[in-house]
Amino acid sequence: MYTSRISGLGSYVPENVVTNDDLSKIIDTNDAWIQERTGIKERRHIKKGDGNSTSVMGVKAAKIAIERANLTNDDIDLIIFATLSPDLYFPGGGVRVQDMMGMKTIPALDVRNQCSGFVYALSVGDQFIKTGMYKNILIIGSEHHSGGLDMTTRGRAVSVIFGDGAGAAVLSRNEKEDNSGILSTHLHSEGAHAKELFLEAPSMDLWVPEIIEKNDQEDIPYYPYMNGQFVFKNAVVRFSEVINEGLQANNLSAGNIDMLIPHQANLRISQFVQKQFKLADDRVYNNIQQYGNTTAASIPIALTEAWEEGKIKDGDIVVLAAFGSGFTWGSAIIRW
Repeated sequence: MYTSRISGLGSYVPENVVTNDDLSKIIDTNDAWIQERTGIKERRHIKKGDGNSTSVMGVKAAKIAIERANLTNDDIDLIIFATLSPDLYFPGGGVRVQDMMGMKTIPALDVRNQCSGFVYALSVGDQFIKTGMYKNILIIGSEHHSGGLDMTTRGRAVSVIFGDGAGAAVLSRNEKEDNSGILSTHLHSEGAHAKELFLEAPSMDLWVPEIIEKNDQEDIPYYPYMNGQFVFKNAVVRFSEVINEGLQANNLSAGNIDMLIPHQANLRISQFVQKQFKLADDRVYNNIQQYGNTTAASIPIALTEAWEEGKIKDGDIVVLAAFGSGFTWGSAIIRW
């Protein structure tokens, strides 16, 4: 059986910076309120006319990752695209990336696991490489949240949190004889709490004519809903459980973690988990302060930046962990 390793990383965020003060001009909020609850100082939003979309940003990140892997587009055997905000209801973003990049008629798979989407996609890619079916897999997490947020005071609890951006990784068959690469991945879900963080419509049960007919300005179904406190309480528990599950599966302890990259949901969640595992600041990477929550893109963006800054070195134990809508959560244990 083969093993897989991350051979290239790339990320892209729009140039348009939206600060907390910028939001306070259109929403009844302020910088102190947002930072206290989330740790976020600013985020990036696509600006109308800048040419970006979920798929376009994914392509920009992917090109960097492929180049850093010393590969070409022709070397990619499969695209796995993770997002909750595709350009179109259908088809998904994977085939759009394949077209935009002029790739061969390779398969393209879309993963709809929201905040844990990248970890799920990484796990799927790892299985394909382990079985020998594919050699190089392009994995993308990309999100265009800003176009679907309620940018009014009514929606501030959600809208101040999310940003746009993309991250990509090339997962390749490990040719090294050492014990490097993805050691294990661990995935879970609990659908009983799906409506604590969800988007009700448009859906097959509530399509555009019904939304128009409803015309309820207080309960607009096409804006996301989040029970923030409930999500927070579940997140800190599941983060810890799935990280411990991964460590135990590989006979590791918290002391072996060289870099933890949590999904950038909320800085307070990351800090809580960091404290539980007694990790020093230089062993946890957070960038939610600059980008907000970019959902499926958050881990690959953070992973790329940590690697670019020299904070991940050969032989390091890197732990990825995510929790989000579904509820779904997961972890990946990697020896770099």
